[in-house]
Amino acid sequence: MAITIHIYYTGKNGNARKFAEEMQSSGIVQEIRAEEGNIRYEYFLPLEDAETVLLIDSWKDQQAIDLHHASPMMEQIVKLREKYDLHMRVERFFSDEAGLPEQDSAFIRE
Repeated sequence: MAITIHIYYTGKNGNARKFAEEMQSSGIVQEIRAEEGNIRYEYFLPLEDAETVLLIDSWKDQQAIDLHHASPMMEQIVKLREKYDLHMRVERFFSDEAGLPEQDSAFIRE
């Protein structure tokens, strides 16, 4: 069962966006995407909150997340969070292996 985590990074003076940009430019994002069990790692900018960046982070299972948290790059990520004085709000979601119900698919345009 895949696990998706939404992390809302919030700061001041554009620091959340600067953090995401440094994560990209430093190569950390590419390293995370290459980790065993990573499904998705992408940053998004909420239209109504210029001081927040949303990370959508998906993993194959809890073991993959645990290995990621134990990796040396987590120290780099923590240092960057501190550098930009970010605060976080986290949501966790588990995939529905049954897929999209047919009654919902009528509202999806592919």
